[in-house]
Amino acid sequence: MVAAVVVVLAVAAGEPLAGKPASPKEALQALNLLVGSWKGTGTPEGTRDERAAGLWTETTAWGWQFKGQDVCLTATFDKGKHFSKGELRYAAGKGVYQLALTAADGSTAAFAGALKGKVLTLDRTDGPAGEDQRLVLSLLHHNRHLVRFETRPKGSALGFVKKWQVGATKEGVPFADVPKGPECIVSGGLGTMKVTHKGETYFVCCSGCRDAFKDEPEKFIKESKEAAAKANKK
Repeated sequence: MVAAVVVVLAVAAGEPLAGKPASPKEALQALNLLVGSWKGTGTPEGTRDERAAGLWTETTAWGWQFKGQDVCLTATFDKGKHFSKGELRYAAGKGVYQLALTAADGSTAAFAGALKGKVLTLDRTDGPAGEDQRLVLSLLHHNRHLVRFETRPKGSALGFVKKWQVGATKEGVPFADVPKGPECIVSGGLGTMKVTHKGETYFVCCSGCRDAFKDEPEKFIKESKEAAAKANKK
């Protein structure tokens, strides 16, 4: 069983990035789709009885976090079987995304991989002797994705064998509906919470963006206006 992961990946949520991102924030905006709460149902591989007996549920909450120049997306797992928390960053110097996931016991692991279409295939780089491990994330819909963990004998030419899978749906979002609404003043995602500054009302997508806006409202208002002006020129 994998306990935790540190993932390096080239990723886009739904659409690939056009060229190299100008900043970590811009790169992470490709993953705005993840922001919110996700209800997951996990099943191990095995017989029907083994799958039924090993069934579990967990909730994952994604949001933005800003600390000075450090920008990341954070994940918190409630009743997670394999993970307890995570942080997703973009390493501008390397041109890669890095996701660090931690288990309840504090153990870590490292995976690396890339996105092809809407599927992330991530191979473990510090795995146990004698075994290759792989984590696959399939983005199926704006409010549904699958996470699959696979293994095979070390260096084998054989295909990977699935060990467990988690199917997740976004809480409070009907499957058939594409969410619409105001834009988050901080991240550019779907705004769901109101904030005010100098009598004007704006929207943010999560508590992390709300806190960042309260700390530096003028900065984010300026960035939002510049982004809108740039978009209008296209």
